Amino acid sequence: MNGVHDLGGMHGFGPVEREPDEPVFHAPWEAVVVAIRRSRAIGRLFNIDEFRHSIERMEPAHYLGSSYYERWLDGLARVLVEKGVVTLKELEERAASFRARPEGPAAGSGQCPRGARTPGDGDGLPSPLNFVPPSTTRTSSESPRYAPGDRVVTRSFHPSGHTRLPRYARGKPGVIHRLHGIHVFPDTNAHGLGERPRPLYSVRFDARALWGESAEPNHHVHLDLWESYLRPAGDRP
Repeated sequence: MNGVHDLGGMHGFGPVEREPDEPVFHAPWEAVVVAIRRSRAIGRLFNIDEFRHSIERMEPAHYLGSSYYERWLDGLARVLVEKGVVTLKELEERAASFRARPEGPAAGSGQCPRGARTPGDGDGLPSPLNFVPPSTTRTSSESPRYAPGDRVVTRSFHPSGHTRLPRYARGKPGVIHRLHGIHVFPDTNAHGLGERPRPLYSVRFDARALWGESAEPNHHVHLDLWESYLRPAGDRP
C-alpha cells in the first residue's frame, strides 16, 4: 500500500544515521517485544504479512517519530486487538497503569493466548530470540512465466492493501536474475484471502532506471518480486 512506511528513494528525510558499535537492543523492553513477536503462542495468531500490514497502518506522524521496535510494538498491539486476544480498553488501562507507576511490575496473568505454550516451558523449543521463521515455499502446478535473463517491467499500481512491490520500483524496467521458486503471495496472505502461492523472482534494476541521473553509475538493486507484479518488457502497460 502507499504510505509513509515506503520511504525507498524518497528525498527530504535526511541521511541515514549509522550508530557506531550499535547494540542489538537499546533498552530491555525491546528484547521483550521481540520475544513476544517471535513466541510460538503469538505466531499461531497471525502471519508475517498480517504483522507487516499492521505496522503499515500506523498514523504517519507516529510512524516517523517512532523507533524500529516501537513500530513493532504498535503493530503487535493493533493486530492482537483485531484478533480478539486483547481489547483496546485493556491496553489503554495497562498503559495508564504504567504511566502512574513506571516502577511497577510488568508481569501479567502468565497465561498465553488461547492456552498456547511458549518456548522455554520445557517443550524443547528454541528461544524466541533464536527464532527461525517458517518457510514460505510451496508447491504449485503453475509454471513460471520468466527465466533468468528475461527483460520485464514492473506493473504500476497503487493497492489499498499490503504489497511487497515498493512504490519507487513500480513501472520500472528490470531483468530476471533468478527464480526463487513458488512462495506464499503476501498481497492476499495479509488479508485472510489465502496463501495463493506463485513464482517469486529476484529482479535486477539499474539504479538509474529507478532514480534517474542522480543515481551512481554502474550500481544495481535486486528486489524479490512475485510474478503478478511483472509483465514482459515488450507488452503494453
